[in-house]
Amino acid sequence: MLFYDFEVFKEDWLVVIIDMDKKKEHVIINDSDKLEKIYDKNINNIWVGFNSRHYDQYILKGILCGFDPKRINDYIILKGNPGWKFSSLFRRIPLNNYDVMSNIDRGLKSFEGFMGNNIKESSVPFDIDRKLTDEEIQETVKYCRHDVEQTIEVFLQRKEDFEACMGLVKLACQGKPLNLSLISKTKSQLAAIILEATQKEHDDEFDIDFPSTLKIEKYKEVVDWYKNLDNRCYEKDGKKNQLDIMIAGVPHQFGWGGVHGAIPQYSGEGYFLNMDVASLYPSLMIQYNLHSRNMKDPKKYEDIYHTRLKYKKEKNPLQAPLKLVLNSTYGVMKDKNNGLYDPLQANRVCVYGQLLLLDLIEKLEPHCQIIQSNTDGILIKMNNYEDFDLIDDIAYEWEQRTHLTLEFDEYRKVFQKDVNNYIIVDVNGKYKSKGAYVKKLNNLDYDLPIINKALVEYMVHNVPIEKTINDCNDLKEFQLVTKISSKYTHILHGDEYIKEKCIRIFASIDENDKGVTKIHATTGRPAKISNSPEHCFIYNDEVNDVKVPKKLDKAWYVDLAAKRLKDFGVM
Repeated sequence: MLFYDFEVFKEDWLVVIIDMDKKKEHVIINDSDKLEKIYDKNINNIWVGFNSRHYDQYILKGILCGFDPKRINDYIILKGNPGWKFSSLFRRIPLNNYDVMSNIDRGLKSFEGFMGNNIKESSVPFDIDRKLTDEEIQETVKYCRHDVEQTIEVFLQRKEDFEACMGLVKLACQGKPLNLSLISKTKSQLAAIILEATQKEHDDEFDIDFPSTLKIEKYKEVVDWYKNLDNRCYEKDGKKNQLDIMIAGVPHQFGWGGVHGAIPQYSGEGYFLNMDVASLYPSLMIQYNLHSRNMKDPKKYEDIYHTRLKYKKEKNPLQAPLKLVLNSTYGVMKDKNNGLYDPLQANRVCVYGQLLLLDLIEKLEPHCQIIQSNTDGILIKMNNYEDFDLIDDIAYEWEQRTHLTLEFDEYRKVFQKDVNNYIIVDVNGKYKSKGAYVKKLNNLDYDLPIINKALVEYMVHNVPIEKTINDCNDLKEFQLVTKISSKYTHILHGDEYIKEKCIRIFASIDENDKGVTKIHATTGRPAKISNSPEHCFIYNDEVNDVKVPKKLDKAWYVDLAAKRLKDFGVM
């Protein structure tokens, strides 16, 4: 396995390649022959990069084809074109490219920041209008090497993703020799290959119907909204087309995504029951024949579903790639570039799921309090624990009628800002959380961690937010990592120009430490960086194991945590 990263300038290019198998590094500067030799020796190996699916692989292929890499760079970066369109010759250069980056990532520098690593930028500008000096080359090599090492670190943090992807590749090659080039495909593309989908045109996107098992009496207005042909569109007057309605005393939204409803700023103790539909979308596809019509044989999807359940019960790791096939199928039915594209079936899955969940809510409403409903589940509060058997009977009737299965989890405390931000705590103090304010953080998602910890400690263990914050002396726990988008040219710290587009900031009691703003590329106007304090200092060096300095303004973090608790309706 080789990890690689290219840097391209007007008159120079270089690549750093780290061979993990041979524990060897290759640094190639403007030498296409040397690059070709390494490529030829590793043509059957896996090449790993960050954003390499969209950038680095085309620089590599372009150099091997004899193109000027700067032309390819500008074609992709400045003109915003997909790299594969640059030349049909690229298809003749086989490359087993695996991209560590996912579609929702904010960039490698953000990950480096979250992990507490050095996020300083190279001092060599990429738009330099001349040949680089020897010093500039060495500086760029150092910068490039750092990025490759960080890519390796991100890969190790996401090793399960790679293993699942390899599992998909093996599934796609069942009965045939292993084709490692498939590692370059996205998970959804692999799902289409595994399910033997053939791309077809469809012109019946909104010809929806309703499940024959549906029994809605009180909330027929929701069914009528879907029956109304005027509502069969995703937007109206430039706004998302949805029905806002009170269901069981809770504001709800129905539309062309999952159902959402929650009591805003709710907190309470008692007997709560979370009722999730097991594998809702895959189950709907199987039970109501809502698969993509592009599949060669829908039974293959059903076989994967049952095999995955068997593997899950056996704790067989092979269940992971099967789960990816099952769960990715719904989303890609609205992707015109995917073999599974079938928007009608996607809309039917969505509408069936929302209405059948509404059906369950309607049956439960007289016997409990609805706290929240989301795409595939309902959170209720029982009047007393003795009502469990009654609730169970209602759920059983619904399961038998709809051919879907509910999974129950009991909780004792709920703190809910809205449907997308909540903590629910069970009798043993274990909790489930969702949302930016309270989600469980990891090394690749570690922004303002002290705030999340303070909120969780307060809501789960009744620890005052001041104690959590004031007792912490690790600087990394207070970091705010922010990266500006291409809409902005640069960052200012007070009046000081910051060359980095990704920075790590901390609140400061020193009034000489100014705030940070980002400068709009078109208007030139400054805008405050989200969540940033009025006075802050920047620390872009490695922050792991660094202790809190005296000028850190812990009171600012206490105030922010208190504000977020108010958003939950707690304080």
